Amino acid sequence: MTSSVAHPESPTTTRTDRPGQEAFWILRTAFTVAPILFGLDKFANVMTNWPKYLAGQFNDLIPGDAHQAMLMVGVIEVVAGLLVFFRPRIGAYVVVLWLAGIITNLLLIGGYGDVALRDFGLLLAALALARIAPAYARR
Repeated sequence: MTSSVAHPESPTTTRTDRPGQEAFWILRTAFTVAPILFGLDKFANVMTNWPKYLAGQFNDLIPGDAHQAMLMVGVIEVVAGLLVFFRPRIGAYVVVLWLAGIITNLLLIGGYGDVALRDFGLLLAALALARIAPAYARR
């Protein structure tokens, strides 16, 4: 059995398309807002002291200290969130790759396996967004 999904704003959208549309918008919103908020917080350190989450192996590769590295991370996260908003077909894959890097970083630090596992769940959700975006996003 094959089925096609019309664009969400199309008058030909059927009632059965609605759960897919809702899933798309929930994931798109989450992966727009969360990276932007986390990225901005890299400049304020309100949620946590972000430099403590940088593995020494990465800190040795990145110019400057851990705080400066986290500022770069913050910019990348804001850009990733904006990319999901404007170009979800591409942005979702950027978030998948970014989360893979975060997971690797956390495992290198050690002691953050629980956070790495949570981020793996987020990676799978971002991958789901990437897979459904072509059906529901114009770009």
